[in-house]
Amino acid sequence: MVRVYRRVGETLVDLAVLTAAYTLGFLLRFDWDPPWSAIRQWVFTLPYAVVLKYLFLYALGVPRFPWRFVGLREAMRIVVGLGLGTTVLLAVRLGTGMLHHDYPALRRGLIPLGVLAIDFSLACIAVVGVRVARRIRAERATQATHRKTTPGESIPTLVVGAGQAGLMVAKEIEKRPDLGIKPVGFVDDDILKHGTILHGIRVLGSTEELPALCERTGAKQVLIAVAAAPGSVIRRFSARCEAAGVPAKMIPGLYEMVDGRAKISRIRDVAIEDLLRRDPVVLDEDAISKVVRDRVVLVSGAGGSIGSELCRQIVRFGPKRLLLLERAENSLFFVHRELTQRHADVEIIPLVADVADSERLRAIFGDERPEVVFHAAAHKHVPMMEWNPGEAVKNNVLGTKAIADVSHAFGVSAFVMISTDKAVNPTSVMGATKRMAELYIQALSERSETRFTAVRFGNVLDSAGSVVPIFRDQIKRGGPVTVTHPEMCRYFMTIPEACQLVLQAGSMGTGGEIFILDMGEPVKIVDLARDLISLSGLKPDHDIDIVFSGIRPGEKLFEELSVQAENAAKTRHPKIFVGKLQPSAWDSLQAQLNALGAAYQTNQQHDIRSALKHAVPEYALPEREPPKRANTDKAASRRSSDARRPETGGAPMLPLRPAAHRN
Repeated sequence: MVRVYRRVGETLVDLAVLTAAYTLGFLLRFDWDPPWSAIRQWVFTLPYAVVLKYLFLYALGVPRFPWRFVGLREAMRIVVGLGLGTTVLLAVRLGTGMLHHDYPALRRGLIPLGVLAIDFSLACIAVVGVRVARRIRAERATQATHRKTTPGESIPTLVVGAGQAGLMVAKEIEKRPDLGIKPVGFVDDDILKHGTILHGIRVLGSTEELPALCERTGAKQVLIAVAAAPGSVIRRFSARCEAAGVPAKMIPGLYEMVDGRAKISRIRDVAIEDLLRRDPVVLDEDAISKVVRDRVVLVSGAGGSIGSELCRQIVRFGPKRLLLLERAENSLFFVHRELTQRHADVEIIPLVADVADSERLRAIFGDERPEVVFHAAAHKHVPMMEWNPGEAVKNNVLGTKAIADVSHAFGVSAFVMISTDKAVNPTSVMGATKRMAELYIQALSERSETRFTAVRFGNVLDSAGSVVPIFRDQIKRGGPVTVTHPEMCRYFMTIPEACQLVLQAGSMGTGGEIFILDMGEPVKIVDLARDLISLSGLKPDHDIDIVFSGIRPGEKLFEELSVQAENAAKTRHPKIFVGKLQPSAWDSLQAQLNALGAAYQTNQQHDIRSALKHAVPEYALPEREPPKRANTDKAASRRSSDARRPETGGAPMLPLRPAAHRN
């Protein structure tokens, strides 16, 4: 009922201001002393002139716009509506003017052209003005409420970036005194902006002048508001803030805000993701939509870091049904709950299953009939798989074979396997098993209507068990931070970015391809450790020690994403390459798989490694296998514990650029 009263009241106000504008048009046209003939024209034309203009406003939806949120878009809609109404009145005026000699009575309908011009101007000002007044009143009331909750004095703040993101921040700060931020100036590297004023805040200079500007303005913090800035830029800004002795803060990224995970007012400290990020991924969403929309999509390993993010990305494209296949019930429970809460319009089905269980897979595929499969289930930890090679074979090879065979048998249209850089010239059990899985789906693609492809990339930032959460935990405990080798170098990709590119690659190719993701610029693991320590407000090698523990079994100093024989070539997407080898002979591959399965049954590490070596000739066997029990010698025992310790910083392997495209 309150809403009805408000809508009626707003309508009456609009009609009143339109009437006032039209009346003032007559008064101004005749210098506040209209003749009797003009008064008769005003009386005769007022009803249809006001009603006609309001009908055009109504047709354009203007009455449905909340007054307290009026902006430029709503103002333009009002101007267009009033302009259309005035155009019709002008046409009537011109038509009546040609006929009034034959029909003198029509003279009363002649609206003077000057009145039309004045009325249009005044009506635009009045209709927009009442809404602006309502918005100002509402914002002042909100600010007054927030001031009551403002904790202490506001912090003087310099804002880096005088663009669209900076403008959004300035507006948000003005509306939210409770944020405790007092903007004292903008900083921007665009010289043309220097000296200009953006939303009442002056652009003071460039980022090179940050230390001097902080001292001059008394700024106690710097807020970085540069949309989609690459990690190198954020790193430079952070270094200059550190030189000025003030903390750097970030606004949430566009991806977080669009996904509903953050608001622009949720300002946070600079994170390692900001220092390492690259240009944003631009997706061909139409191509992805054709693969996913209105289809039944299955994601194996749905509870893992990659699998769960894949599910978050997939639901955005409106699948008919999303099947979450996961062995770990707790992980499955959490991702299922999250997705169902955010996407109630999509049917999401949790399925507890092991990809190596062929009978369970057949039952699931028979009941649910998936059309697209993203296979992300795998054992990924290199040192752990050196200790448990049989489990790596079971999950990564036999599990991939099982779900690929079932996908082929049930006529799945597309099957995308998540692979790894460690499958290239592998030195680890994990890498060799993933390479074997690649060989199998590539060979199966030659015999199947299903489009089998693999997507190969390195480690993703902040995934479960990766180096960043491990370093954070070590820093929280007071150190030391353990790094395997001072020259250990990797390439990073964020989880959302990797999953977006997986979906993009899944929309490409005809089958049998290995898609390779461009992993950006390299970062030394030791530099990553130093950055994380600094971002925690501590000093590397002073507050927190960095200790080198030695390369662990199966690890490389550098990784690569393709071999020369794959001839990795560019695709239509700038961050995705494609490589394709001649598929392995089917009979030979089956014999190797049988031998590998038999070795797995023996549970003998030597037999499993030998079978892997036979199946993947480029696999470099370790000089010695990990010890089966702790050594009595203290030094050897220390080396053994270091090799097994999960918190050492060499776990996440990050890939180099595709060899054929390296600068």
